[in-house]
Amino acid sequence: MAYNDRFIRACRKQEVDRLPVWYMRQAGRYDPEYRKIKEKYSLLEICRQPELAAEITMMPVRKLGVDAAILYSDIMNPVASIGIDFDIVKNIGPVIDNPIRTREDIERLKPIDVEGDLSHILETIKLLDKELEVPLITFAGAPFTIASYLIEGRPSKSYIRTKSLMYGEPELWDKLMAKLGDMVITYLRAHVNSGGKAFQLFDSWVGALAPKDFERYVLPTITRIFAELDDLDVPKIYFPGVSSGELLPTLTKLQADVIGLDWRVSISEGRRRLEGKFAVQGNLDPYILTAPMDTIKQYAKELIDQGTEAPGYIFNLGHGLFPEASLEKLRELTDYVHEYSAEVIARRAHVH
Repeated sequence: MAYNDRFIRACRKQEVDRLPVWYMRQAGRYDPEYRKIKEKYSLLEICRQPELAAEITMMPVRKLGVDAAILYSDIMNPVASIGIDFDIVKNIGPVIDNPIRTREDIERLKPIDVEGDLSHILETIKLLDKELEVPLITFAGAPFTIASYLIEGRPSKSYIRTKSLMYGEPELWDKLMAKLGDMVITYLRAHVNSGGKAFQLFDSWVGALAPKDFERYVLPTITRIFAELDDLDVPKIYFPGVSSGELLPTLTKLQADVIGLDWRVSISEGRRRLEGKFAVQGNLDPYILTAPMDTIKQYAKELIDQGTEAPGYIFNLGHGLFPEASLEKLRELTDYVHEYSAEVIARRAHVH
């Protein structure tokens, strides 16, 4: 098996023979084999066992035939190193023992020590670098999304405490963003130095902000993260999460290669809002996977037809896989995207 660089080529808007496919949360609870492992170990325990974390990372590559692996990890992992105690609680998500509420809480956060505190994650990346025949994507949670957990103390729908701090104490907010920005930069650089072949910055919840608030309170830190990592010769992806279509026009100056789209904006419209400056990734509604296969393929066909109109498209979901998704449907969808996109690309090449 030769190394498959289709994903890297698409990130760089180079020609591909068929569209690359990977899925957010592809190493996860929809897989019965993974569910068995989870009966024995928690997510955080798995992350501390590089062999096991690497094995789980590779499972979807073998089972689904996807064109990239994404590191089995959690966006909360690096915050343990800066002085935050948290647990991932079943049916809730990250729960913080010492949420951030005051200036002292922010000042107490220390610089991340990746080699010291998170060497198990780097070890996992090194193992995967030896084993994989597709690129390994590593990732970090973006500052706003991490801050929303640190401030609320758990997942939130309204982000009331987060927004109160942001609007009410902008200088404290900026200090928190700067510290979390430093954490992300150091963490992702260590990933690439250990063998990561691309990275994604997940900003799952930043769509909760109006564009002007995003530009004032968040975008400067996102811009700095990509600028400071610009020397790394790997594709860089920013995923501004769900409901982020209105934010896309503010992203055009980012030193990123790929922008992830959610399902509320079409691929063509997403490209237009981004002024054609980036490769794009997305954006099937994950819950379409509950539909019959014919319906799933209809939706996928539309994405492929739009995606292949210009170079630089990666097929993905508009958010992460959910536990009830079917492994069989995902495998069939992956095959369909590969087969149909290969036809379309060959046909277009023939016309030209």
